[in-house]
Amino acid sequence: MNRKVRTAMFATLGVACMTGLGWASVPLYRVFCQATGLNGTTQRGNAAPGAVGHMVQVDFDTNVDPKLPWKFEPEDRSVKVQIGARNLAFFVATNNSDHPITGSATFNVSPAQAGLYFTKIQCFCFNQQTLQPHQTVRMPVIFFVDPKMLKDPDEKDVQTITLSYTFYPVDSPRAAS
Repeated sequence: MNRKVRTAMFATLGVACMTGLGWASVPLYRVFCQATGLNGTTQRGNAAPGAVGHMVQVDFDTNVDPKLPWKFEPEDRSVKVQIGARNLAFFVATNNSDHPITGSATFNVSPAQAGLYFTKIQCFCFNQQTLQPHQTVRMPVIFFVDPKMLKDPDEKDVQTITLSYTFYPVDSPRAAS
């Protein structure tokens, strides 16, 4: 095999590898953030481990993209919860327009490192939400703060965790899978 053909094959292989890496980077980054809690990414769980007696305050922050004519806010701005206990919070959204609109919520936790210990069992943010004209809905979030946080030297002194949501409009609703 001559030198030009070998160089062309290596160049093609390099382009293919970089294209594959570029395509896989978003899902890989998402998996990495969920595993490490990076940038306040919360965890998903099925059941709370049980209360351990320590308390932490959870503040709720809500935002709406200016292109989405919704009002969105927590029923309670702040709650004191026992670490390890299952908790329920409600958020209220109202579609202020004259037509149905679908929105999708993004979320994060601060301090960012606390995302590794903040676990959602159920959340409206797991699915897109469609509100009819002038409809108001209550949306639950079931969560717990993992007791492992108390063993983390960087997190054991955290007194307040902020859970923040931002709703964005969706061009068209996703088909149910």
